[in-house]
Amino acid sequence: QVQVVESGGGLVQAGGSLRLSCAASGSGFSITAVGWYRQAPGKQRELVAHTTSGGSTNYAGSLKGRFTISRDNAKNTVYLQMNSLKPEDTAVYYCNALVQIGDYGYSYWGQGTQVTVSS
Repeated sequence: QVQVVESGGGLVQAGGSLRLSCAASGSGFSITAVGWYRQAPGKQRELVAHTTSGGSTNYAGSLKGRFTISRDNAKNTVYLQMNSLKPEDTAVYYCNALVQIGDYGYSYWGQGTQVTVSS
């Protein structure tokens, strides 16, 4: 079993920054890819950024340049650095980890972390 836990959310003023962390724990797994998603009230969950074990990254077009995804493989942790935050970035941010255990792939979601940007 793998657990995925997000942290680092909070309340910040517009123009500020936050760094979110997504930590995967367990045994016998390797991370294939990790994605950060967000869901604002009344809206669908959307992809924010994504990174693979090969090191490739991609971002939602509107966020590239303000958000940066990075990873610490030794800690099984992926970060989302968010700069120049805007009120419209307010949402619950979720982490999704695609992992391999033996010959099988699995998808795990964290519980989410609230990000609130005040104007």
